[in-house]
Amino acid sequence: MHKLSHILRLGLKELTSLRHDSVLLLFLVYAFTVAIYMPAAGSIIGVHNASVAIIDEDHSTLSRKLGESLLPPEFQPPQPLPYDQLDPSMDSGQYTFVINVPANFQADLLAGREPSVQVNVDATAMSQAFMGAGYIGRIFQRELLDYTSQADAGAKTPVKISSRALFNANLEGGWFLAVIQIVNNITILAIVLTGTALLREREHGTLDHLLVLPLTALEIMLAKIWSNMLVVVLCTWISLEVVVKWALGVPLAGSLTLFLLVTALYLFASTALGIFLATLARSTPQFGLLAIPVIIPMLLLSGGSTPLDSMPEWLQWVMQCSPSTHFVSLSAAILFRDAGINVVWPDLLALTGIGLVFFAIALARFRKSLAS
Repeated sequence: MHKLSHILRLGLKELTSLRHDSVLLLFLVYAFTVAIYMPAAGSIIGVHNASVAIIDEDHSTLSRKLGESLLPPEFQPPQPLPYDQLDPSMDSGQYTFVINVPANFQADLLAGREPSVQVNVDATAMSQAFMGAGYIGRIFQRELLDYTSQADAGAKTPVKISSRALFNANLEGGWFLAVIQIVNNITILAIVLTGTALLREREHGTLDHLLVLPLTALEIMLAKIWSNMLVVVLCTWISLEVVVKWALGVPLAGSLTLFLLVTALYLFASTALGIFLATLARSTPQFGLLAIPVIIPMLLLSGGSTPLDSMPEWLQWVMQCSPSTHFVSLSAAILFRDAGINVVWPDLLALTGIGLVFFAIALARFRKSLAS
């Protein structure tokens, strides 16, 4: 009972210390509000509102149909452009796409001469240029088949593919990005909060005061973990309810309770990692330099930014040792696919094992740093 009382009181001391740290409090508020809302609401993955100009040298019914087929929100209404303004407009970046319909295009098509339409693309707008060119190609192909009365050609194929999205039917990229931002911010805060808390005590001399008390390294470490875990889990819950569900309107299908429990388990592993890094550093700036090469791979290679399947096989195996990889998988399965424990238990087991290993290593290092 005395040990539990020590852990509780030390954790309350950590919360009091955090309450007086205005910089960390401001960072907490920013990380779970603005840093989630702005990328999810403002970052569009795909083609959106792309500028288009059309050089219509044919002036036919078909050329007008091609221009009218490019519709919002993917494209702006195509603007007419003289041929001699093609190069200047592309050089100045005025339009992302400039479409040139040659003279006699409709007549040549009906005569079976296979005419071509030129699509000029500003490749400096990388994401819109690459995806938008494919969009335009498919749209024009559909319009040309329809115009030449071959739209039913697809019905003659032996297999017809029909795709339906079970969740996020409109494929809004911001919905997925909002949850991934929360996952990334949890990783950053778990490492930063615990690491800076330990170094702050060392720099202010508070850690020396704790060492003369009847306290063990295990009690000090558990106190830091549960207090920072409580703060991050509470901020995560508020962010999901207020920013993700209310402000962004993301209909989370899964259980928030299960997700918060998984978050607490992930924080057990990542806060232990933060303490381990703090024992290696001698100052807060040095801790920041050590944390950067650890946090960045955890964010970029966990499967949230790019799928694990697209990485080299050896790297996929290496990232299985990172708790962030399993946390990203658990977050997507629980919040998006409403998966239960009977589905996600392998990742839960892996996350628990990694957390225990990280905790044991951090505790051994922490005891050694206290003894030295």
